[in-house]
Amino acid sequence: MILDDKRIRIIVGHYGSGKTEFSVNYAVKLANEGRKVALVDLDVVNPYFRSREKADELSKMGIKVIGSSQSTGIALDVPAIAADVYTPLQDESYDLVIDVGGDPAGARTLGRYYQYFVDGKYDMFFVLNANRPETQTVDKSIEYLRKIEDMARAKVTGLINTTHMLKSTTVEDILKGQQLAEKLSEKTGIPIRYIVALENIASELPSNLKGEVFPIKLYMREDWMV
Repeated sequence: MILDDKRIRIIVGHYGSGKTEFSVNYAVKLANEGRKVALVDLDVVNPYFRSREKADELSKMGIKVIGSSQSTGIALDVPAIAADVYTPLQDESYDLVIDVGGDPAGARTLGRYYQYFVDGKYDMFFVLNANRPETQTVDKSIEYLRKIEDMARAKVTGLINTTHMLKSTTVEDILKGQQLAEKLSEKTGIPIRYIVALENIASELPSNLKGEVFPIKLYMREDWMV
């Protein structure tokens, strides 16, 4: 369960893997549990589908969203992060979700806060999408994961199977990703924490999968988007 995870949750992985969608859904679930939640958008790499774009909607749910320090031009791709990031890092009354830029270079931004990532005090979840070019095999996934760890100056503590085809995702797509996730887990010793699935197909997944099924909504894609 999400409440069993560490107070500081860092979400990393290949851009386009479903990282931001998972981060937003995770923060919403925490808020629905009555927690005091902060969602930090450290993505200074990808100018599209960033969690801070949903700040107004999320704030209505009681979620504090922290992103670019630029007060204007929210869609601008600027490497400027608000000093407010330090508040939920230091204030232990917050449940903190950090959405990190989607590649090893993006994880470099996270490295500036490494002093807060004490062993046993944080979780860093690596989202794995078997359809993304840099994470289609076990060896490539390991290489990508280790590069992110080096840049972030923190260790991955859990894997998340986010294999999807957007609104066309099927059970077969998710199971394809699960095969890769299980092989990666066996080779690295990192456990599978969650298996992400749209709400309408989550109940169709087998009950014996490694990891917890995590139903999501598509907050980051408008109704007209495929």
